[in-house]
Amino acid sequence: MAALVAREVRRAFAGPAWLPAIFFLLVAALVPFAVGPDARLLARIGPGALWIAALTAALLPIERLVEPDRADGVLDQLMLRGVADETVAAAKIAGHWLAFGPLLLVAAIPAAPLIGIAAADLPRLLLALGIGSAGLAALAVAVAALTAGLPRSGALGGLLLLPVAVPLLIFGAGASGDAKSGALLLEAATVLLLIAGAPFVAGAAIRAGRT
Repeated sequence: MAALVAREVRRAFAGPAWLPAIFFLLVAALVPFAVGPDARLLARIGPGALWIAALTAALLPIERLVEPDRADGVLDQLMLRGVADETVAAAKIAGHWLAFGPLLLVAAIPAAPLIGIAAADLPRLLLALGIGSAGLAALAVAVAALTAGLPRSGALGGLLLLPVAVPLLIFGAGASGDAKSGALLLEAATVLLLIAGAPFVAGAAIRAGRT
């Protein structure tokens, strides 16, 4: 399992692993230009804007999460070596999160003041993003497995992921903006369900792709 996770992280950093974080920061920088200089308005919509940017950042590498290994026969070789498809999917989730999650948190530090989030609220924002990014990674791998081998899988993956990610976005944005709402607990519960279920969905999709 550790070797599979390390392989996923190496593959991510062999390509443009910094791209999701740069995209996340760029979106945060553009939000004030779209809504104007009203600091109170920016503070109200800022957490939601950051979470939409985080979701899009998780989607950017979706085409390389599963499809290259399927096309090269790596998934078949792992199956022949006795590695369950669910184990491969869990490793891909962990590797994807390690590749983009910490970079997302680093990018959130300069992004927060750009959209009016106070320094006192930054730790709560980072905690919510840190938890939620694991759920985004699980969703991205599950959708990548479902769309592997299909034409225009990136666009199709976005269409499949967005409706499923709505509860996570709602609870994540709520946890980032209000410490007393209880949204952080709901976000954590949602992430646990996603992490528990995504490997089975992705594993079933990988097996179905062999038929």
